Amino acid sequence: MPAKNYMIAQLDQIPPVPCPCGQARRAFAGPDNQTATVHLTDISAEARVHYHKKLTEIYVILEGDGYMELDGERVPVKPMTAVFIRPGCRHRAVGNIRILNIPVPAFDPADEWFDGEEGAAGAAPAHAAAGAAVAR
Repeated sequence: MPAKNYMIAQLDQIPPVPCPCGQARRAFAGPDNQTATVHLTDISAEARVHYHKKLTEIYVILEGDGYMELDGERVPVKPMTAVFIRPGCRHRAVGNIRILNIPVPAFDPADEWFDGEEGAAGAAPAHAAAGAAVAR
């Protein structure tokens, strides 16, 4: 039977995995999809400044108020704020916030970087093993 020409994910049913921002529920992550992924992410107080060398991310604030740190600049955010984050932009969200994150191309755990550290953050087993939920 040929593969369907679409994918569907129930984000609230995908198990969360740790990420630099908090806890992410990652949909459409898998070897057969390199186009884009969608993450429902709950931001934690310990969110770390990080960047990506290849990924562009689009954050859509769903709930809560706070701010984004974008290359050292603090930008206030509230529900329905959208933020376009280009490769190389050091960023993190701060506050009690829930976001929808759309990485393009598809999320790659090897493309999470922190200043002053060797290698990508994604080398940690929690990122690589737990982030591959795909619904069809």
